[in-house]
Formats: sequence, C-alpha cells, structure tokens
Amino acid sequence: MRGRITALMTQKWLSYPLTFLFFVLSGLILVIFQPIQWLFLKIGGYEGHKRLVSFISWLLIKCTHILGTRYTFDNPYDLPTDRPLLLVANHQSLYDIPFILWHLRKHHPKFVSKIELAHGIPSVSFSLRHGGSVLINRKDPRQAMTALKKLGAYSEQHKRSAVIFPEGTRSHDGVPRKFRTMGLKVLMKHMPSALIVPMTINGSWKLFRFGKFPMGLGGHFIVKIHQPLENKGDLDAMIANIEKQIIQSVYVPVDKALEHI
Repeated sequence: MRGRITALMTQKWLSYPLTFLFFVLSGLILVIFQPIQWLFLKIGGYEGHKRLVSFISWLLIKCTHILGTRYTFDNPYDLPTDRPLLLVANHQSLYDIPFILWHLRKHHPKFVSKIELAHGIPSVSFSLRHGGSVLINRKDPRQAMTALKKLGAYSEQHKRSAVIFPEGTRSHDGVPRKFRTMGLKVLMKHMPSALIVPMTINGSWKLFRFGKFPMGLGGHFIVKIHQPLENKGDLDAMIANIEKQIIQSVYVPVDKALEHI
C-alpha cells in the first residue's frame, strides 16, 4: 500500500510539466481551428465541417499521448451506415467525446450536451452549435424535451447517430450512476428505425484523477461496443437491459480514495 501511494505521488508531481504542455498544445488547437471551422462550414457545408471536426478530435486524442494515455476500441460489430444509430454510454470525462467523434466518425455522431457548453470553449462550442448536436437546459424540462425530439427527428431523417449519456453527468471516480431514462425514451420514440448501440467507457476518468490540474498519467482508455439492439419492444425493459449491459462492464476501483491521491 505504501509503495502504491508513493508511486501515485511521484506520478502527480511528474504530471505538472506534462499537463502544462498538454494544455498549451490542446489549447492552441482549439483556438486555431475556431475560425477554420467557420470557413469550412461556409465553403464545404455540413460535410466539410464534419470532416474538420473529426480531424480536430484526432488531434486532441494525439495530445493526450503526452500524458501517456493509451486507447483501446473494442468493436466486434460491423455497424451499419445506412440507418440511424442511438449510441448509449456511461460518461467518465470530457475526452469521451473526441474519442467517439473520431472512432465512430463514419456514423456522424451528434451529442446531447448541456447548454452551458454553447459558449466560451473555442472550437467545441462552435461545433456543438453548428454541427447538429443539441444543447439542453437541465433547469427547463420543456426546452430539454423539445431539443431531444429535434435530435431524434434529425438523426432519423438523415440516418446519423445520436449519442446520449443517461447518467446525466460525468462520473469523477469511474463509479457509474443510475440512469435517468426520460431522455433515452424520447430519443427511442423519435428514432424508430435506429439500431441501439450500448457502449461501456472505462478509464477516461483517470485523466482527472488529481482534479483539473494536474492531469493523470498513463491511463488506459477503453471503449467496448456491446451487441446492438433493435428498437422494438417494451421501452422500460429495453432500457433496463441496456443499463445492465453497460454497467456490468464498468471497472470500479477497489480503493477509490487511493485512486484519487
């Protein structure tokens, strides 16, 4: 135990200069590509902007290699591109998003995001406002419901993917939260032809194991795709099955206090 504590403390101190370098590089990427996104949207329309957002996501993933982060994408299924997908996952960090944007880029993932992200974050806020995702006000159920219906109809019409994190917020210690089912039900009802794809995310929370600064080193970020499901049958039973599939594959630290030293 003492040796583990010493190793984590050493990692934390080593992380300070590496985190500074990571923030500088990733920040430059976001700032530089803000006006470029606008240009690509004006000239290339949706497709041009979408390809650029995928590239930015790839760059952000590469930046995390500075922190020693490794990635595994466990997807044994040939997901179709000719029908909408409803991607359902647990949520552990902001870096879940660029991973999904890059690795599932051919499925055009769109997100349900909180309205606070609409402004103030270079490139990210622009992409959320103009890329097909929806922003919900968690304090206004009527607005949130309207936005979810819009995303469902949009994804159904254009055969694109809607991504939802039913926990409602990120898990800061990897321990999954109980699913909030209303948003998922709305999307399922408004995406009747969608294939439902459960996903389990593991390890991304460790990027923030020490808080926002410094960041965690040497993490292993794993995304596992589970057996896709047809969108039919009893909604409550389906959602319970989806939640069980996802949660059963989440790695929960034995000693959460030690993990956050």
